Amino acid sequence: MNTKPVSRRKLFPHTEPRRVGRLKVSDLHEIYWEDTGPIDGIPVIGLHGGPGGGASPEMRRFFDPRVYRVILFDQRGCGRSTPYSSLEENTTWDLIADIEKLREALDIEKWLVFGGSWGSTLALAYGVTHPERTSGLLLRGIFLLMERELRWFYQEGASNLFPDAYDRYIAPIPEEERGNLLEAFHKRLMSDDVEARLEAARAWACWEGETLSIRGPSVRPPRFDDSAFVDAFARIECHYFYNGGFFEKDGWLLDQAHVLKNIPGVIVHGRYDVVTPLSSAWALHKAWPKSRLEIIPDAGHSSLEPGIVNALINATEEFVDILR
Repeated sequence: MNTKPVSRRKLFPHTEPRRVGRLKVSDLHEIYWEDTGPIDGIPVIGLHGGPGGGASPEMRRFFDPRVYRVILFDQRGCGRSTPYSSLEENTTWDLIADIEKLREALDIEKWLVFGGSWGSTLALAYGVTHPERTSGLLLRGIFLLMERELRWFYQEGASNLFPDAYDRYIAPIPEEERGNLLEAFHKRLMSDDVEARLEAARAWACWEGETLSIRGPSVRPPRFDDSAFVDAFARIECHYFYNGGFFEKDGWLLDQAHVLKNIPGVIVHGRYDVVTPLSSAWALHKAWPKSRLEIIPDAGHSSLEPGIVNALINATEEFVDILR
């Protein structure tokens, strides 16, 4: 019997952007963007999570730097975009308009759209709004921003698997307000009381940071301890979720999946993803027959789980053949 362990793919080496820039997308907002890889490479737009998470260098390391031209940007209100932590003129539809403005500014006809978690939400919203500009979709940790998903993670569900982290999450909220945690956090995160706002932001952000990985709270990423990061991250997330993602109805993305019928897609999802449960990826796959769903048996939500990395890199190589 062959007992040799299966070798898994590693991230591609770090590469510096070929150029960076800023794009004025409204009278108020200016977004930071960067362009990496050959100018004639296969174009891909990377959409970071959160919302409010900001782009990270690791996002481009899923793509062969000799083949792909990877565009990353910080969405409104976060990362290196300005004004920081701003919720004004900050909706899903504003972000989709920004993606189109960036595509036009960079003179790209169509691109592969890559995103995980909230990035998958935004990628799907872009794909169904601009299918003619979407050459393919590479998605991880599907989040359809439905009420049941929000209830599972922010109210009750994931709490049964991470009760220790959950107790830390709800600590800033008085017992009498815990019947609707999304509303209770929204009230504090929108407050002018800086101390209460930061306490709520830390609790909100650390709850997500401690549940990302199958290994649990012990591997919470360091950025979830940074006060400036958690302020923008928690406020922007709560703003979007409190407003139902600014979709016209619950389940809108799933209802629109038929628009993707001619767009090739790969969905990678951890079997033990607590942040965005597998049921959403399963429902999307059924509604989008041209997609391929790969369930990773030993992974949670994080894009850096070894099985997730392996599947995403295999998929980027698969897309080379599809798109060329």
